[in-house]
Amino acid sequence: MRFRPLLKLLALLVFAVSIAVAPAMATPVAISFGPSVMPLNGPWKFHTGDDARWAAQDFDDGNWETVDLTPKPGAHDGDVGLRNYVPGWQAKGHRGYTGFAWYRMVVHVVASGADTLWLAGPASVDNGYQLYFNGRLIGGIGDFARTPPAIVSTQPRMFALPRVLWTARNGELSGVIAFRVALIKGLLAGPDSGGIHIAPLLGNEMGVGDHTRLEWLQAVEGYTVDAIEPILFLFLAIMALSILKFDPHQSFYPWLAAALILLAAARANQPLYFLGQFETMWGFAFWRLTVIDPLALAAWAMAWRAGFGLQSERWIAIACAVLAAAYMVSRYFGTSLLSPELPHAAIVAFASIVQWTRYGFLALFCYLAYRGIRIGNRGTWFAIPALLSVGIGLFAQELSLIGVPGIWFPFGVGVSRTEYAYIALDVLLFLYLLYRLWQFAPRRSGDAPVDTGNAD
Repeated sequence: MRFRPLLKLLALLVFAVSIAVAPAMATPVAISFGPSVMPLNGPWKFHTGDDARWAAQDFDDGNWETVDLTPKPGAHDGDVGLRNYVPGWQAKGHRGYTGFAWYRMVVHVVASGADTLWLAGPASVDNGYQLYFNGRLIGGIGDFARTPPAIVSTQPRMFALPRVLWTARNGELSGVIAFRVALIKGLLAGPDSGGIHIAPLLGNEMGVGDHTRLEWLQAVEGYTVDAIEPILFLFLAIMALSILKFDPHQSFYPWLAAALILLAAARANQPLYFLGQFETMWGFAFWRLTVIDPLALAAWAMAWRAGFGLQSERWIAIACAVLAAAYMVSRYFGTSLLSPELPHAAIVAFASIVQWTRYGFLALFCYLAYRGIRIGNRGTWFAIPALLSVGIGLFAQELSLIGVPGIWFPFGVGVSRTEYAYIALDVLLFLYLLYRLWQFAPRRSGDAPVDTGNAD
């Protein structure tokens, strides 16, 4: 009982503290969500064709069709995983259309103290655009002074819209945003291509800047593997040429080095084109699709021919030369961007020849795999899986034709089937080259030499 006064005193102290703290906890707290942006999903007025008057603020677009750029939940592009992706005009009633089209939207903003608002340009567009605000050209991506426009890759961009360009009335700012978009005929055109795929955003400088940096991060993440793979291929090429010192009469090593260098050039072209803007779409179509791709197919076939000791079968070398030459010529004349003067029927005919030359290379790879399996030594445990891995990468479009999934999105970043295949190729080729190098290691008396199955 003697503790009861002490307990009463403790209870009074707790009650007094609770009364003192209660008003402080009830005090309103100001919460700030930081810089803001607003996606301009629509409705947009849309019209195919091209007319400079469509940029004007007072142009009447009432009879234009309406399009919505609101993405479905979780939508992303099929390449690197860019978020908020929507199909283009070819999936919205304009299948087969290439050329120019315009998007227009009237925006109203409550006037604030900011001198400048900012616009985040669309992060995905087929294939280039110009941005107009109240009839004035603000900027864009691509050189529209040429015919057709010289197109480079679409990158995240932010554009300033100074207050002086807006129309002010009754405490409100208004303006007309117009995009002139060009889809170049004959290249990278799919069933959902054409126009704006990711809506632009409007906001203050900090908000638009943060959004633009996030889009850059997504793009860099998406092409990281493409940037690393060429380094590994070049390392393997050096390794192959180093073994040539021990086996100078073996043609497998220089052919393999050439194939790896060409493959490195093809893979490095991805981040170079999409992140660097050093290369135009014309350059991509010529150097990557017309020159590098057929040479890489021929070099890999010649490398496996030598690796499996099939030099006596000269028809393989002849087939590689004929197929590579036919591929180059037909790709050049089968791409309207490279040969715009040819009739459409001729372009279609040459494009079909491209596909048949690819089938020819595919049949050749299957034959080489069959002959490699017939050799049956321990080296084929690495060689045949390596051949299959590089084949998955080189014949990606043929696998897509039969419905094999082409890309997955771990952690929201697009990693293609080809990238997985080339990662496996790096490991398998490294082990295969080590296996071949092992035969030149000093051996004790009585040890049997390693059988690589080569005729050289």
